[in-house]
Amino acid sequence: MNKILIVEDEPRIASFIEKGLRANGFIPTVTRDGDEAISMALGNSFDLLILDLGIPGKDGMAVLEELRGQGEQLPVIILTARDNIDDKVSGLENGADDYVTKPFRFEELLARVRVRLRHSQSPRQQDELILSAGNVVLDLRTRRVKVGDRPVDLSAREFTLIETLIRHPGQVMSREQLLDHVWGYDYAPGSNIVDVYIGYLRKKLGDDLIETVRGMGYRLQS
Repeated sequence: MNKILIVEDEPRIASFIEKGLRANGFIPTVTRDGDEAISMALGNSFDLLILDLGIPGKDGMAVLEELRGQGEQLPVIILTARDNIDDKVSGLENGADDYVTKPFRFEELLARVRVRLRHSQSPRQQDELILSAGNVVLDLRTRRVKVGDRPVDLSAREFTLIETLIRHPGQVMSREQLLDHVWGYDYAPGSNIVDVYIGYLRKKLGDDLIETVRGMGYRLQS
């Protein structure tokens, strides 16, 4: 599994990204300080860095410049509220591989993470990007889904929801857990959106794939 360093000083956003990445099979580590970020990025075998710019200690741009100045080629995605063109140009020219502005959708960030990791993966790691449950197969690289030999079109939320369930085989996932993993902070508490999307998946992937555990939540049928 890929190890990802998250440099973010806003606890709510850091927790949101950490939980989302962990739910999608990554190993996330969070730090909130620029100087510590440099030490960790240089001293550990991380596969990717998600970097905020407005952080304590050295700011994100200085972190990026120092890492690149020391020859560190770790892929870097800047994730920041700074949306002016000068900051974007500066970040990319100083060695960032991508630039995402806040507020953001987790599924977009996840897609960008996968794109940046794709080129450095071994054949064994690429095999791990294929998930399956029964006759349902998910290709995480292309975001395509098949039921047997039949291709199925899923929305980004539907894809992330079934991916989350497949990554937790046999586990009952509560509505709150699924809201947290799939929608993050972009939902209203008490919403029935999970039930609605489970219905969508059953129509597209088959009624017998996802089991309702009364009073608890949902799990994949074994």
